[in-house]
Amino acid sequence: MNHASESARIRNHPRYKDLVSRQRRFVACLTAATLVPYFTFILVAAFAPQLLATKLSTTSTITIGWPLGVAFIIGAWLFTGVYILRANGEFDELTAEIRAGAVV
Repeated sequence: MNHASESARIRNHPRYKDLVSRQRRFVACLTAATLVPYFTFILVAAFAPQLLATKLSTTSTITIGWPLGVAFIIGAWLFTGVYILRANGEFDELTAEIRAGAVV
């Protein structure tokens, strides 16, 4: 079987569109959950830096911007892990099912 005919069979498989829409929706949600807070942080830093310069306590030298920045980095790592878990589980199983159904 050549690659072009296998690709065509995969694209015509009834579960293929389901896989693509699930994957795109999941990636869009994770992207939004990462980028919206990040760009909000950047906009606050640009237009209201005094908010991020607020100290955690009266005796602290650490401002609120530092833990927020760390939280964004850790959140991005966690979202990457969540994507990997779902991709290696649900998406890979569905892909294997589609490929098995496409082979004649």
